[in-house]
Amino acid sequence: MNEKEVSEIRRRFRQDKSNITHIRGCFVNDKREIVSEFDQSLTLMSQEESEKFLAIIKRTLSGTLGKNLLDISFATQQVVDGEEHQLLMELRNSSLKNEDAVQAFFQRIIENLSLEGQYLILLAHDTYDVFYRSKDGEKQDDASSEVYSYILCSVCPIKMTQPDLSYFVVENEFHNRKVDWIVSPPEVGFLFPAFDDRSANIYNALYYTRDITENHAEFIDAVFKSDVPMPAAEQKEIFQSMLGESLAEDCSYEVLQSVHGQFSEMIEEHKTNKEVEPLSISKGTVKRVLESCGVSETGVTAFDEKFDEQFGADQSISPRNVIDAKKFEVRTPDVTIQVNPERRDLVETRVIDGMKYILIRAEDGVEVNGVNIHIT
Repeated sequence: MNEKEVSEIRRRFRQDKSNITHIRGCFVNDKREIVSEFDQSLTLMSQEESEKFLAIIKRTLSGTLGKNLLDISFATQQVVDGEEHQLLMELRNSSLKNEDAVQAFFQRIIENLSLEGQYLILLAHDTYDVFYRSKDGEKQDDASSEVYSYILCSVCPIKMTQPDLSYFVVENEFHNRKVDWIVSPPEVGFLFPAFDDRSANIYNALYYTRDITENHAEFIDAVFKSDVPMPAAEQKEIFQSMLGESLAEDCSYEVLQSVHGQFSEMIEEHKTNKEVEPLSISKGTVKRVLESCGVSETGVTAFDEKFDEQFGADQSISPRNVIDAKKFEVRTPDVTIQVNPERRDLVETRVIDGMKYILIRAEDGVEVNGVNIHIT
């Protein structure tokens, strides 16, 4: 799915847009036991309650594609006779009314998900009359191209509030607020089937993880039995390690400054052009960037080999996952320097009288602990 398709589905989570009639769920304690189950009708709730439910499950479609939102693919054989795929299809096709399927799904998550504390599993089903968009991009609400039927799952930690003083309006007094349990934003979840090319794609699902350092591989394996995407934070760590090890003496400030700059330009150009598909670059593109920075043939070859080893020769990576375009940092064991990414040129490295230095060109507005200083 691309950003436009995710946004189109996200816009549905309002009372006047959604066809979600009820929310199914179960409350799981820290011993992996179901404390209670519910099947609540949104139409019988107060407007405030139904809006809160919709806001919670909507968070399952938040974050960045490639970081928080990951494409999960099913093999053809899985779609034909895979138990995991059949269960998801039954949940969707029955609109969550098949009790055996719902219970089997709950147990599959409970038995496999490694999540500390108590949590809530939420399931919702929706049908969307996909509006027709003409060749010139005009939206035609009165013309529907198909009905997109899907389920959305959200797993939300349940956390205890802290005892505190609270104001009671009726008494016009402050009293102790009772300790209570509240539903936190989703930790993991998914949309099935994927909404690809504005149509249902039963060969794919869109998986959500709140923490980009943790993909909850056990959840993906239990629900999808599919390959686990590498967490975005791990991709960044591996890429940084690859640069340092393969470039060796070529790994200078100037080289990393240039790599960061060129990747940032790719990200900005992709955003400016309003490309709908997520940005990704091949190993060949990364090698050309390194060559343009003056990296030796030996260094480029070493990087080539490490890329194959860590990511795979035919795999692409997202620049957004391996650099932070809005952050540029220089660090020593004792000093950390935060640099405006657009002014990386203000910093340079130099050896003076045999000592290594990081030099920062300073103009007006130099402060120390909030006090302006003069450099003489």
